[in-house]
Amino acid sequence: MKKWQQRIGPWLTKYLALPSDVMLELPRITMIGQIHVYIENHKGLIVYSDKELKLRTNKGYVQILGSSFVLKMMLPEEILLEGSIREVKFLPD
Repeated sequence: MKKWQQRIGPWLTKYLALPSDVMLELPRITMIGQIHVYIENHKGLIVYSDKELKLRTNKGYVQILGSSFVLKMMLPEEILLEGSIREVKFLPD
């Protein structure tokens, strides 16, 4: 089933104009300057400290590095992080 989704997902995204983040189960990351980051479609919190946030995604991990981090909102698939953001990394599984 997973292989079928990987094959048909890009085709549906391209030809039916469906949002790629939804069809391919990718995280959507919205940053406001270097002070806020809003992440949707993650699969769970792995690490949280005042200097690091690491989330699981379907394709690996998203790691955010910086300082003075505060979780402003945390829902099952959404997180709003505030602080001084220095780096956003995508790490393979």
